Amino acid sequence: MLALDPLLLGDLDLGDVLVVLLKVVVVFVIGLVATMLMVWFERKTISGMQNRIGPNKAGPWGLLQTLADGTKLFFKEDLIPERSDRFVFKLAPYLSFVPAFLVWAVIPLGGDFTGDKQGIVTWFGRETRVQLADPQMGVLLLLALSSIAVYGIMLAGWASGSKYPLLGSVRASAQMVSYEAALGMSIGAVLLLAGTLSTSGIVDSQDGITNWHLVSTGVLPFVIFLIAATAELNRPPFDLVEAEQELVGGFNTEYSSIRFALFFLAEFMNTITMSAVIVTLFFGGPQPLTIDIGGLQWDGDLYLGPLNGTIWFFLKLLVFLYVYVWFRATLPRLRYDQLMNLGWKLLIPASLAWFMLLAAFKLGQDQGWNRVVVGAVGLTVIGVGVALLSAAIKVSARNREREGAMF
Repeated sequence: MLALDPLLLGDLDLGDVLVVLLKVVVVFVIGLVATMLMVWFERKTISGMQNRIGPNKAGPWGLLQTLADGTKLFFKEDLIPERSDRFVFKLAPYLSFVPAFLVWAVIPLGGDFTGDKQGIVTWFGRETRVQLADPQMGVLLLLALSSIAVYGIMLAGWASGSKYPLLGSVRASAQMVSYEAALGMSIGAVLLLAGTLSTSGIVDSQDGITNWHLVSTGVLPFVIFLIAATAELNRPPFDLVEAEQELVGGFNTEYSSIRFALFFLAEFMNTITMSAVIVTLFFGGPQPLTIDIGGLQWDGDLYLGPLNGTIWFFLKLLVFLYVYVWFRATLPRLRYDQLMNLGWKLLIPASLAWFMLLAAFKLGQDQGWNRVVVGAVGLTVIGVGVALLSAAIKVSARNREREGAMF
């Protein structure tokens, strides 16, 4: 089935088609406007952290500064290097920009998940979900599209016909391979507990803060996902792909005009998209934040009807956008060997070990095993694995030191 949306079940009429078209327009307009606002938000927030003013001339509070910058870039001269592969050089920016938009098609942007409603709301007299599509393998689509984006960076560097962009694109490829495995296994922990690949199903399984996958998976998968996602986004402190001190401008050194603007927008669009994925997987998506402490009870109802879930989703999204800006403003850039060591020697083993521990608990729950015994055995196995890995790393470092530098 293409989409598990009640609107698309049965015979379609003109009203159904118009609702779908409205969804398409809303999703992509939100994406474009959110990207413009994200650029402004990042510049203003960092300027506040650094005791500066930031954009304040174009529009009220500088809100139109991004539009002014985009207009300027649109009318700049479009340069194509003489030794470049012209077709691939022109294609690469779109391979970075388009996947970030397509991910939004399967992210629940709202909906009513109370009771058995499963995110279904009523629009214009028709029951539907507040997402463009809800395929049964939605999470796999997220992973596939996040992996495609690196091809834009890789091909941009290769097609430029210059050594610095090529080095930046090679770094991007190695970085993606290093962190995609950890990111995938941290998502595996969520899928293990949710029991579905559908994004709306994952949100539906997180009814209440104690059932948020942040809590139910034990926090560690979320931490690993956040670090791996930051590295995949090439955001500080993992922005080695465009390290200006080493690579001039990185993979997009030879780009100008609107093609450079597409890479610029793709970076910020990907930040918003990945933040939305984090909210969906670990923080309940549109599920409201409920309170039940003693005599104080609140079901999270903002009295906005069908928009209640949407407001909660964007409030959570705003928190992570601020976190990413905070990272950029405070954390120094890692060395490339530190980046690789973190991915291969820490995140991948940790995500694999934690996934196996959660799987053991899940199996023990189905088989009626004692949780204490399962936890003790699991932690013992993990401890032995950590000891062996540490010993192997020490032996390898000692051998490299004995052999000396190869270059």
